[in-house]
Amino acid sequence: MSDKNLAEKIIENIGGKDNVQSLTHCMTRLRFVLKNEEKADKVALEKLDIMQVVRGGGQYQIVIGTNVKDVYEEVIKLTGDGNSGRDDRVGKEQKLSAKIFNVISGSFTPIIPAILGSGMLKALLQILVAAGVMQPASGTYAILTAASNAVFYFLPIILGITFGTRMNVNPYISGVIGAALLEPNYTRLLTAAGGKTDFMHIPVVLMDYSSTVFPVILAICTYVLIDRLLKKIIPGVFQVLFVPMLSLMLVVPITLIVFGPFGIYTGTFISNVLTIALGKNAVLTNIVFGFIGIPTVMLGLHWALIPVIINNLSTTGQDFLLPTVQATAYAGAGAALGVFFKTKDIKLKELSFSAFVPAFLTGITEPVIYGIFFKFRRVLLYAMSMSAVAGGLCGIFHISASQLAGGIMVIPSYTPAVSFAIAMAVAFAGTFLLTYLFGYESAGKSAGMPAGTVSPPETLAVQKTMTAPAKGTVVKLSQVADEVFSSGTLGKGIGVIPASDEIFAPADGVIVSVFPTKHAIGIRTEYGAEMILHIGINTVELDGKYFEIFVQEGDRINSGQVIGNVEFDKVKEAGYDTTVMLIVTNTHQFHEVKIMEPDTFKDPVIQIE
Repeated sequence: MSDKNLAEKIIENIGGKDNVQSLTHCMTRLRFVLKNEEKADKVALEKLDIMQVVRGGGQYQIVIGTNVKDVYEEVIKLTGDGNSGRDDRVGKEQKLSAKIFNVISGSFTPIIPAILGSGMLKALLQILVAAGVMQPASGTYAILTAASNAVFYFLPIILGITFGTRMNVNPYISGVIGAALLEPNYTRLLTAAGGKTDFMHIPVVLMDYSSTVFPVILAICTYVLIDRLLKKIIPGVFQVLFVPMLSLMLVVPITLIVFGPFGIYTGTFISNVLTIALGKNAVLTNIVFGFIGIPTVMLGLHWALIPVIINNLSTTGQDFLLPTVQATAYAGAGAALGVFFKTKDIKLKELSFSAFVPAFLTGITEPVIYGIFFKFRRVLLYAMSMSAVAGGLCGIFHISASQLAGGIMVIPSYTPAVSFAIAMAVAFAGTFLLTYLFGYESAGKSAGMPAGTVSPPETLAVQKTMTAPAKGTVVKLSQVADEVFSSGTLGKGIGVIPASDEIFAPADGVIVSVFPTKHAIGIRTEYGAEMILHIGINTVELDGKYFEIFVQEGDRINSGQVIGNVEFDKVKEAGYDTTVMLIVTNTHQFHEVKIMEPDTFKDPVIQIE
């Protein structure tokens, strides 16, 4: 049942829109105040696609789940804003740029370990070959190269799944869309069809989509729109059969017809402009490309430059653009090392150092891009600026490359090598110093957040466990004085009767939502557990009074980190239950969600298996 249909049925069974005096929503439920509760049909409501109906405290509560906001918006459309009890902050949205960065960053978070591991393996292979320990023609090298290349080659598939998850569509259909771009029947066309083919007489410009990022992101955005449209026009009983089939039939051709030419023509335009510009003013051109070089790589448009560079190397034996391309890698390495020394977050230290090694040794920047730049836009600006400076030096010194490889070990292959080393040192050291001296745009930073509030080392080593969100007495969820939580309808969890005002992150993860009244926080871990941290019972009515939350949507958190402060004494004086609840809302997706009995505050209270 669609959100709109569900909203219509809810209104029908609460006695119609004229029976609604006011309506608000919290993290999981619609909260109606009805003019006459006797007009509501509780039995009929419970037969709908909802979790539970609760009456009490002058409210008629309909428990929807974590998608309550979508249903709420549909109800408001039908009843009118005059029935809405929300304040202006509920309707506030993030800036579009911030939302885009958060979604993309969140899509890469689950695959960063694979990207980092692959980048480190690539660096190790290059060192072994340079040292003469391993031969590029050996089977061992071929197998390990396959292991190091796989995550990059099949990135459209992997990213399709994670991005589809973030966009709330079927992640496996999203993955299949990415796989279609790499499927042998399509890739054979790249050589057999001479670069062009057609789809139902519509021209298709062929493109190699391996290792690309934005084509599949645009494809999944298209899938989101088509999926919503199909679900509106196809009856529910037939959706499981026809929505996936029609989605694939429409999205894959649209992707190949539209996004392929976009990438090719845009990239070709950039390469042609750069070729002409280098002949006119090499210094200015290298400065400009040094500045836009990293975004060009992030968009995947740098692949259009490779044929130009290869042609220059094969015809003249040298290329004057590649040194500036390498400056972006050294700037990325400096950014990663700067974050490593600046941060106190142990997890971020691990990530940034693992991103630094392949960038510095081999010029592979994907770990930096996906692990650092997508998260910390201030660092991205540092790196772009210093790449521009280094690019200008490359133009001044007339530095040229004689081969395509990157990294510190191939510096002697550039001419003049000393000048190249100086330019790369400027890119590296400049970005490092800017990051270290002026800081990075911390994903765990927001106004009012105490500096250095990171998790204790003891909790960082724990995997797939959660600790208490507050100091105090841990109680069973069944003892909580709220029927929706105590019944386990929303999932398994625990309650804490708080003994102090601090709120702690129960696990490593990402903040997916902070309710405007600050009483509820949504968290997703890297292994897929989704949690609601609900502070107090019915505290939504306090409208944020006595609550201070230090995180916002998209922030990365560590287990044990202080993420909020609540004046529980005043909450209690106002007549509200102060129990802090931690609920695993996707309990059904795991083999077992085990409730533990902790001896100390740092001990796990929930274990995921």
